[in-house]
Amino acid sequence: MRASHWRIECKFPAVFNFGDSNSDTGALSAMFGEPANPPPNGEAFFHSPAGRRCDGRLIIDFIAEDLGLPYLSPFLDSMGTNFSNGANFATIGSTIRRQNTTIFQSGYSPISLDIQYEEFSWFMKRSKLIREKGDMFKNLMPEESKFSSALYTFDIGQNDLTAGYDLNMSIEQVKAYVPDVISQFTDTIKKVYADGGRAFWIHNTGPVGCLPYIMDTQLITADQVDNLGCADLFNGVSRYFNQKLKESIIQLRTELPLAAITYVDIYAAKYSLIAQSEKLGFGDPFLVCCGIGGKYNFNNARRCGSTEIVNGKQILIAKSCEDPSSRINWDGVHFTEAANKWIYDQISNGAFSDPPVPLKMACLNRINDK
Repeated sequence: MRASHWRIECKFPAVFNFGDSNSDTGALSAMFGEPANPPPNGEAFFHSPAGRRCDGRLIIDFIAEDLGLPYLSPFLDSMGTNFSNGANFATIGSTIRRQNTTIFQSGYSPISLDIQYEEFSWFMKRSKLIREKGDMFKNLMPEESKFSSALYTFDIGQNDLTAGYDLNMSIEQVKAYVPDVISQFTDTIKKVYADGGRAFWIHNTGPVGCLPYIMDTQLITADQVDNLGCADLFNGVSRYFNQKLKESIIQLRTELPLAAITYVDIYAAKYSLIAQSEKLGFGDPFLVCCGIGGKYNFNNARRCGSTEIVNGKQILIAKSCEDPSSRINWDGVHFTEAANKWIYDQISNGAFSDPPVPLKMACLNRINDK
């Protein structure tokens, strides 16, 4: 890549995001109301539940802020939404592959990645028609040119792994279906590219073996725990997923020569945070901020925001800790705003990316630019 390119910023006018609970900004809440994200979610920054599984902002929120854009509105939210600077198709519980279950049985969303793409495709077509119609909704839709110059962000795949564990599949059984998961993921990238998308910012999956949710619900022996206290057997599957994802992205760069595809090593950034937890002032990296009971302040049957009826009154029992900014883990599965901000600060400058391109220059790493 020519050195002069590093001084040029892309000026992304919009962001279109695909993902799961790591980047859902309100889709599940739009579907199921407040029970999908009850208090105290959102209270540290938004002062009330804001559709996020977090005390405040997610990495996708910091991406929007850094690009000078409003926070992304969920595609499924019909209440006062403005899509002029992009849309968010991520949904809590989403997977890349469709799950043969219902959200009420397993917690996994019916809005898998292929459905998110169909939502995007419909949105793209409908927004053009709405703008051409020219009524009061025209300015709430992105201009057609924004689709080709937007940043397309992806953060999905973690639930494809945990879905297998929840079905009591062995590690080898989960690893066996990873290539199919990656194939379906790359198919979506190709479809977005065919629709005119050119700049892609793709997060790999994090170290799920460091999540209290996994460490509390899975059978883990002492010899399967690494020097940080994480379940390395499960992290090994995440690393395998990431290896296959990176290989597929290398191939995609050849197949899609006009695309600028940045692979972001979220796994390494999160693992680095956990390794430095004490030094950075976060204390025990596995101690959950919003929860109740157990070794990690986590009970899978009584997650963050759970309530009980006491003397006819609904009482919050899975509460937030006093200072969420002093913890890495928010609810046993997701990170706190403070942790998300630290991770964003590490990845935004390209230090964890392949190629090592900063977020604001993620439109410049095409094959033809090298």
